[in-house]
Amino acid sequence: MEQKRLTLSLRGGEVPLSPIRKLTPLADEAKQRGILVHHLNIGQPDIRTPQPVLDAYRNFSADVLAYGPSLGIPSLRESIACYHQRYGHAVQPRDVAVTVGGSEAIFFALSAVCDPGDEILVREPFYANYIAFAAMISARVVPIPSSLDNGFALPSHDEIARYITPRTKAILYISPENPTGIVYDRQEMDTLRELCERFGLYLISDEVYREFIYDDHVKFTSVLDLKGFEQHAILVDSISKRFSSCGARIGSIVTYNRGVMELVDKFAQARLCPPVVGQLAADAAYRMDPSYFMPIRDEYRRRRDTLVAGLTDIPGVSFHVPEGAFYLMARLPVPDAEDFCRFLLADFSMEGKTVMLTPGAGFYSTPGSGRDEVRIAYVLECPKIVESTQILARALARYNEKRTKG
Repeated sequence: MEQKRLTLSLRGGEVPLSPIRKLTPLADEAKQRGILVHHLNIGQPDIRTPQPVLDAYRNFSADVLAYGPSLGIPSLRESIACYHQRYGHAVQPRDVAVTVGGSEAIFFALSAVCDPGDEILVREPFYANYIAFAAMISARVVPIPSSLDNGFALPSHDEIARYITPRTKAILYISPENPTGIVYDRQEMDTLRELCERFGLYLISDEVYREFIYDDHVKFTSVLDLKGFEQHAILVDSISKRFSSCGARIGSIVTYNRGVMELVDKFAQARLCPPVVGQLAADAAYRMDPSYFMPIRDEYRRRRDTLVAGLTDIPGVSFHVPEGAFYLMARLPVPDAEDFCRFLLADFSMEGKTVMLTPGAGFYSTPGSGRDEVRIAYVLECPKIVESTQILARALARYNEKRTKG
C-alpha cells in the first residue's frame, strides 16, 4: 500500500518571517568574527527595568507556583483599571483581561471579531506581526497605503472607505506608531470613529507606546477618549516597552464590550493563565508613581534628536521626524534596503563595528513598497547612536561605490 505523505497547514505557509529577526543569523556570524553589532533593528530598550519589577521577581516566595485566574490576578486587573482611570476613563477591573504580552492581546482581539476570510484594515506601513496574527486565524490584513512623501498621513474618510468590503470587521491601528513614530491626532481619530460607526466595524487600538510622546504640541488621543463609542472600542496594551520589561510577557485587553470580553475569557481559559510571577511584577510596575515616565521620555527625546541630527548629515537619506514611540522610517539612497542591511552585517565594519537595521519592506504588504526604506529603533544610548549614524554614512558610501563599479 502506498504510504500517504505528511502535509503542513496552508495557514502556516501564510505566516511571514519577522523582518525584525530574519537577519539575526548574519548578525550572529558577524559577532563570531569579532564584530560589535549595534542593534537598531529591534525595539528592545536598554533602559533599566524598574526596581519594583525586579524585586517582585526576586521576592516571590510561594511554596507552589500555581495556576492563576484565566483573565489575570485581581490585583493586576485593578491596577490596570486605575492606570486608565488616571486619564479620565471609567475602566473597571471587569473591563480588563491580562494576556501573555501585547501579542496575545492582539491575537485575542482579532479572534473575537473575525471569522476565516474576514478582513482587517491597517494603515501601511504597520507593525509587521499584524499579518502573522491575522493569518493564524485565516483572516486577512488589507493595507491602507500611506507614504513618507506626505509624512505618513492618514488618508481621508472617503479614501479609506474604498477599502471596506462586506468582509471587513475591524480597523487596527497603533499610536504612537511602530514603525513610523507618528501620533494620530484627534481629527484622524474622529475619521476612524466615523468609519467604524458608518460601516459597523470594531476599532482595535494598540496603545503600547502611549507614554512616549516627545513634543509639547502633540496630543495623544486614546480610543477610550471617544465618548459614545464604547461598544466599538478594543484597546490592546503591554508592559514591554512602557516599563522596559519585554521578557515579562504581560499585556492586556481593555474593552467595555461585554460580548468581546466573554469571548476573550473563553480564549483565556483555553490557554489557562498568563505567567503568574510576571503578573506580580506588572502589578508592581503599574503601582509606581507616574513621575517615573518623565526622565524616560526625556532620554528617548534626546535619542530621537541625536538620530535625526545624524541622519540629516547623510546625503540622500530622507525621513519623517517621529513624534512618539522609538522608531524612525528612513529612505536610503539604495534600490534594495534589505540587500544593504545584509551588506552591513556580512561585508562591512568600521573599526570593528557595524549596525543592524530592519528592512522597511517587511512593514508593507503592498508589493514593491518600502524597498528603499529601513526602520531604525533608537533604543541605544546617544553615543552609540552617534557612532551608528557614522557607520551608516560610511557603509552607504562604500555600498554605492561597489554597486556603481558593478
